[in-house]
Amino acid sequence: MADTVAHATVAVVIPARYASSRFPGKPLARLGGKPMIQQVYERARAARGVNRVVVATDDARIHDCVIGFGGEAVITGGELRSGSDRVAAVARAIQADIYVNLQGDEIPLAHGFLEDLILPFAQSDADVGTLKQAITEERDLLDPNVVKVITDQTGNALYFSRSPIPYPRDRRAGDSALVPGLHWKHLGLYIYRAAALAHFAKLPSGTLEVTEQLEQLRLLEAGVRIRVWETQHASLRVDTPADLERAEQLLTREEARLGALGEGGCK
Repeated sequence: MADTVAHATVAVVIPARYASSRFPGKPLARLGGKPMIQQVYERARAARGVNRVVVATDDARIHDCVIGFGGEAVITGGELRSGSDRVAAVARAIQADIYVNLQGDEIPLAHGFLEDLILPFAQSDADVGTLKQAITEERDLLDPNVVKVITDQTGNALYFSRSPIPYPRDRRAGDSALVPGLHWKHLGLYIYRAAALAHFAKLPSGTLEVTEQLEQLRLLEAGVRIRVWETQHASLRVDTPADLERAEQLLTREEARLGALGEGGCK
């Protein structure tokens, strides 16, 4: 129901590359009887506030797969710096007021996962936004593949890092590094006003972005604020074949509870 975002048109763009050092062809991997890209696409399409969903890919196999299950896809150039740069390339051809960058390996488990970002953003004065979630396990705090975020008192991001931040200097030997309510993980989806997205794509990559390999640091280094909202809704992030096996188990349990989503997609 797109009218919940005060008449703003919202396009969810799903960057999906075929090449991956850890998991080549990941968007086409089968998950829950469908290609993973179809799982992401259909779940994004069902969220309130979404007018359009487009897959942005550099590979004809992914493009043809999406068209095959009735989705919308566009081919973008292969030499783009980040997923948000790929979204910006799509935005030059597809008009909207608001663009959401939802990675092709981030599978929402509930509509609220996207709605917790889209609905408050559309009613705010923010130009860029993202989500955070409380860290509940110390291994996530210490895992460099789990990005951490800290915010100011108004909810704007102060920094994102692969390192554990903030660091509890006075903890005693043997104590957990994880402090409930202090440590938050960043969920890798972004929302932009159209002008902010175009501005992002024109910015040079700064030292922080290059060092941590985190695209959002390009904005912070340029002085652009990023509003961060909390969500308690879960998603499945698939980085490796081992993650796919775990995601299959979780998705099977979810579908047993909610009812199977059905077969479909590419063979």
